[in-house]
Amino acid sequence: MNQGWIPLSDPDISLLEVDAVVDVLKSPRLSQGPAVAAFESAFAAYADRRYGVAVAGGTLGLLLALKAMDIGPGDEVIASPYSWHQIAHAIVLAGATPVFADIDYWSGTLSPEKAEEKITPHTRAILAGNTNGHPAPWAALRELASRHGLRLIEDSTEAIGSTYQGRRVGGFGDVAVFDFSQPGALTCGEGGMVLTDDADLASRIRALRSRRLDERFSVVVGNSVPVQADMNELTAALGLTQLGRIDQILERRKHVEQLYYDYVKSFEGLKDPYIGPDVTGVHWFLYLVHLGTRFTRSSRDAIVNDLATEKIEAAAYCQPQHLQAFYTGLGYRKGDFKVTEKVADRIIALPFHAHLSEDQIGFIVQTAKDASINIGAGSAIYL
Repeated sequence: MNQGWIPLSDPDISLLEVDAVVDVLKSPRLSQGPAVAAFESAFAAYADRRYGVAVAGGTLGLLLALKAMDIGPGDEVIASPYSWHQIAHAIVLAGATPVFADIDYWSGTLSPEKAEEKITPHTRAILAGNTNGHPAPWAALRELASRHGLRLIEDSTEAIGSTYQGRRVGGFGDVAVFDFSQPGALTCGEGGMVLTDDADLASRIRALRSRRLDERFSVVVGNSVPVQADMNELTAALGLTQLGRIDQILERRKHVEQLYYDYVKSFEGLKDPYIGPDVTGVHWFLYLVHLGTRFTRSSRDAIVNDLATEKIEAAAYCQPQHLQAFYTGLGYRKGDFKVTEKVADRIIALPFHAHLSEDQIGFIVQTAKDASINIGAGSAIYL
């Protein structure tokens, strides 16, 4: 990022993280070792799960989980086409078929009713995400999965710290997947974690992740072919230290969120952030501004470009997966998921991190408002 730019994300790194990484660099081990094991245990405890398996990234984590559940060619997995982290790519990498279902307009999460309409004899699992930090309706999704004998997979790549019915996200699926790349609150550069309460499933994921240390000195081929998707000690040390500070990190982000809200709420047509039933806490992944219906996709993009002119990094929240080239090759077309398309066309992600000052936030919001007026769409900005 050029000097003077206000970046979309900026990791919350303290001297504690620097010291932790330096300690690893001075140690005799940089590959998977004691820091990884400690991070796995601590993260599982944080989400109140029995087992954690550290991996090289969220998509790889889901790929390993799918393979561990024997989900592959000929199987279908229902998923949302609306997300920032395109974690559902793992479904394709596993050889299974992604079957998209539309979202709830207000929360942005997978609609249980729309998901049920997509169930066929080939369906093996439902993949639901805590979209932009807002927990999915897990009670309804669990009931749906149980009634149809399906696996329930929780994508928590965007939602660390959020709670549903008083319980932290990561505790609702048969497996839950986290990702630690930017712009998440807990950022290790790259890396991810798979959580589960199933000992056999955790063991199978580990076997698929990497060869055990005691097998590395054997010339005998093991009974599985691992992906070698380990997390290294540097990443784990960084993640473990960030986890120890996560309440502070989330509190600092919550302060920035409130400052944004104070500046945006004076706009005409403001709609307060939606918090769904049974959701007891939301820590937003990104600060999203929902533009009114008078805006189009092209006018949204023009606002993003105007922000860039003022050295403010902003972005569209997502390009719906069903409209990406690979998935159109599977037969998906524009108009298939009207709620997803309506929402995605009118969302701007503004810079969101703990290093933003109040003056910067005021400048960002005013620039966005001025840009909306410049394109002739008025000031109908919805939060």
